[in-house]
Amino acid sequence: MSKYPVFIISKGRHDVCKTAIHFLQHDVDFKIVIEPQEFELYKEHFDENILIQTPFKNLGLGSIPVRNFVWEYSKKLGHKRHWVFDDNIRNTRYFWNGRRTQIDPNLAISEIEKFVDRYENIAIAGMNYSFFVNKSTTKKPFSLNNRVFSNLLIDNDLDVRWRGRYNEDTDLCLQVLSKGLCTVLFNTFLIDKQQTMSMKGGNADELYKGDGRLDMARDLERVWPYVVRTTRKFNRPQHEIIRKSQQFDQQLIRRKDIDWDNIEKEKTELKIKQHDEIKNEHLKRAVDKYNE
Repeated sequence: MSKYPVFIISKGRHDVCKTAIHFLQHDVDFKIVIEPQEFELYKEHFDENILIQTPFKNLGLGSIPVRNFVWEYSKKLGHKRHWVFDDNIRNTRYFWNGRRTQIDPNLAISEIEKFVDRYENIAIAGMNYSFFVNKSTTKKPFSLNNRVFSNLLIDNDLDVRWRGRYNEDTDLCLQVLSKGLCTVLFNTFLIDKQQTMSMKGGNADELYKGDGRLDMARDLERVWPYVVRTTRKFNRPQHEIIRKSQQFDQQLIRRKDIDWDNIEKEKTELKIKQHDEIKNEHLKRAVDKYNE
């Protein structure tokens, strides 16, 4: 189970809140944060005990006010960190033997929490998108000082907050990186996220219509003129971080009150369970080797 509270922010997706459905299937302890005008709609699909209502509605600022509300809410509960997930995540995966294998999200969440708590200067951590990770290009278990999207474990003591209207994940990460703190993007644990603008509700209805994509990229470039530039990727306008490795090269700082020799001996036991017939020969050999 998670050490820190897990929140899903959702709007206009009472019947397609994929992250909540995924978490319920695995008994994750979480809350869905919604605006009050949608409470009755969400209550038709989810137990009202897991619903948290914001004190505002329809501010026209996307998810920013809700994200900051969650931050302050978790602080009032006395937590050191909190998780905030988008509502369009279908699956959690473990990158094992070159394969992206489905995994219980509880395990991924708790392992990331344990890792983050061992260091003094991790501001934000989270899982990479599964479609960005493959056996030919991904060699490291995590990427340091990269952007974290859609699932963020955030230090509540940070003196920054969510802001603006667009690219809020990138902007928040750039804020903490510019202060010399670290972000950690895990390649060992992954999320399957629904493609942006492929679902109703969320920011698709408020921010991405018309030239929203171009406005989004240019807005981030305006805020970070020496760090971000507007380009075109995947046949659409996109922002790009300039000279990322040169601008943010800070390293992790180990906590001094931890027995690191003992940590190196710790192992998390993972068991692979076959659900369906394995048709891929590479995966068959990997499972056979695992079971030897």
